[in-house]
Amino acid sequence: MKQKLLLASCNKKKLKELRELFDMPTIEIVSLNDFDDIVEVQEDGETFEENALKKAQGYARQTRCLTLADDSGLCVDHLGGKPGVFSARYAGVDKDDKSNCNKVLTEMKDCPRHKRTARFVAVVALAEPNKVIGVVRGECEGEIAPEACGNNGFGYDPIFYYRPFGATFGEIDPAKKHAVSHRAQALEKAKVLLQEYMR
Repeated sequence: MKQKLLLASCNKKKLKELRELFDMPTIEIVSLNDFDDIVEVQEDGETFEENALKKAQGYARQTRCLTLADDSGLCVDHLGGKPGVFSARYAGVDKDDKSNCNKVLTEMKDCPRHKRTARFVAVVALAEPNKVIGVVRGECEGEIAPEACGNNGFGYDPIFYYRPFGATFGEIDPAKKHAVSHRAQALEKAKVLLQEYMR
């Protein structure tokens, strides 16, 4: 019998990426969309770790499922680490990707290239209803592009320039991004946690 694993998200683009990155034959993946009467867990922590853990435990208790939750975002050095944990709603509660990107670009308008360093951070927490399995982290270093480029990915991908590829994450093939992304790194570590848990 397959182990049921709840991916604690309703974001279709994120779920697609998580399913691709977390494809294991012994796992049956479900999402929050598969449950009725779910009460949203508020992401009001001060760190990615706090938010990921709060979501994993909160949704595991509601669904009685082993739950994987992530919190991720963009941290720009010139902006003192912002948007950080507020990445999804940086330009407002609507969580609009284009508005978020435009806000960062506006704030970085006069910043020279050598000061445009940034990183994507992803933290993944794995929990049972009454037990934390573990919390892991992945990071990907890049810089903020002068303008948005590309339609692939989601979130801040069009403005995140990855020097080894000479392109933004919005311009590259998703499979290429998965090979180096912050979320892929965190999920690889989470796979190890899950495999140890299942043993």
